[in-house]
Amino acid sequence: MKRRSKRYQKRGQLKVAGKKYSLDEAVKSIKGIADKKYDETLSLNFQLGINTASGNETVRGTVGLPHGSGKSVRVICFAKGEAAQDAKSAGADVVGAEELIKKISEGWLDFDVVVAHPDMMREISKLGKVLGPRNLMPSPKTGTVTPQVGKAVKELKAGRIEFKSDKTGGLHAICGKISFSAEALIENSKSIIQAVREAKPVGSKGDYLKSITLAPSQGPGFSLAAGAI
Repeated sequence: MKRRSKRYQKRGQLKVAGKKYSLDEAVKSIKGIADKKYDETLSLNFQLGINTASGNETVRGTVGLPHGSGKSVRVICFAKGEAAQDAKSAGADVVGAEELIKKISEGWLDFDVVVAHPDMMREISKLGKVLGPRNLMPSPKTGTVTPQVGKAVKELKAGRIEFKSDKTGGLHAICGKISFSAEALIENSKSIIQAVREAKPVGSKGDYLKSITLAPSQGPGFSLAAGAI
């Protein structure tokens, strides 16, 4: 059994066992345990009622956070010509084509998100075994394969995040930093919950949003009440 740190245990005492919190209560409770030495990341952790054995029920999408994620995102872009210039102007950390593909194939992975122009996808497919297992492969479903690479880069830098369900039906999404105002965290959280709700697979039956927990990176999670979902 994993042993929790003294700080984690102390924070856990501030949570009422078995209670379901409103989003407002959860945010304010977490902000009440903030550590001035470390600006923790907050995340929403979902348990979804999907058939994980079905390839048609993967939940995946993107959402723009009204107040950003508070995280510095390293974005690279595969593009040529005018599209490459657009990506650079939008703030992409690295822009390239065949030479960038070669660099990644040789082991370079110092980035968080990949954006690609559709014309580059045939070449990028060679990196499937490298990017796929790390959830870094660009996709039209998440808006990371697009002719408007500059716009995609700008949105990602401003706080657009990707989300994807895992093999257990869980889904985790960053909603900000504990230093954000309560109002900012609530608005970001609502945006994520709405986006995940709208991404419900057509074939999914029964209770879709089974549970949602709001948690700091180094503390206990606060379960949200049905009314907050």
